Amino acid sequence: MSHIQILVGSVTGTAERIADLAAERLQTLGHQVTVNRFAQLDDLLRSPEEVLLICTSNTGSGDLPDNLQPLYVQLTREFPPIAGRLYGLINLGDSSYTTFGEAGQAMDDAFADLGAQRIGEPLVLDASSGDDPEPLTEDWVANWATQLPEDAA
Repeated sequence: MSHIQILVGSVTGTAERIADLAAERLQTLGHQVTVNRFAQLDDLLRSPEEVLLICTSNTGSGDLPDNLQPLYVQLTREFPPIAGRLYGLINLGDSSYTTFGEAGQAMDDAFADLGAQRIGEPLVLDASSGDDPEPLTEDWVANWATQLPEDAA
């Protein structure tokens, strides 16, 4: 099974809760998972075979949360060698803001610009939808996991 590192960006703790839920679901499917709430560039470079899962919320102005912003800056200024790296995205936001989903989209763009390969479509969780994010996350993670390579370290 795969080794997965979940990179968390959270303002109020919701993204942390979703990341923990995703980690639990992935572990029940046999994957080895670490949740990283303060990711740095070295964390991405330590094991190139490790699959990354970005789980981030947005600030009201669409910015990345403070705990993920430094990684984004490193990605866009230092251009680390992550071409071919596999990743997924869980993007939390609130569609009542005009900046809905911009932080997650910024991370997705940064990874893609560096040649990383996204697995599947992002999960976009809208706080204004009224939907319970937990079953949506569990279903998405189960589907996403079927797309993981069987031999990822």
